[in-house]
Amino acid sequence: MDITLRVNGRDQRLTVEPRVTLLDALRERLDLTGTKKGCDRGECGACTVLVDGRRIKSCLTLAVMRQNAEITTIEGLAQGDRLHPLQAAFIRRDAFQCGGCTSGQIMSGVACIDEGHTKSADEIREWMSGNLCRCACYPNIVAAIQDAAK
Repeated sequence: MDITLRVNGRDQRLTVEPRVTLLDALRERLDLTGTKKGCDRGECGACTVLVDGRRIKSCLTLAVMRQNAEITTIEGLAQGDRLHPLQAAFIRRDAFQCGGCTSGQIMSGVACIDEGHTKSADEIREWMSGNLCRCACYPNIVAAIQDAAK
């Protein structure tokens, strides 16, 4: 199928089989490898991207289903050389180690802030519970989200 995806503000035309996930289209067809493939079952959150401003797990949706939607990946957050406030807070708070979950954590954190779920550390933890970190950087991730939400 010929489809057009609007990714990070640009229209991207590609031909995919109907069964290709959004994750695989981003990584393998558009070379946007910042979005990670973790479990490939929607359990870890490493593949989180924003679609029309809402966080989704890109391994659980088909690329053909996301035509005419605004897709934002980790590569689309920064404004030129200026990092998104949450990206900068992740660096400042040392909120990552291996990096396997980092892009999904940041994308979910951006949505968490935009959705207004940052009133307390407990609320942040609840709304970020779909994103797993094998390195257990959770306290630093929560702190980074709190910093960026200010």
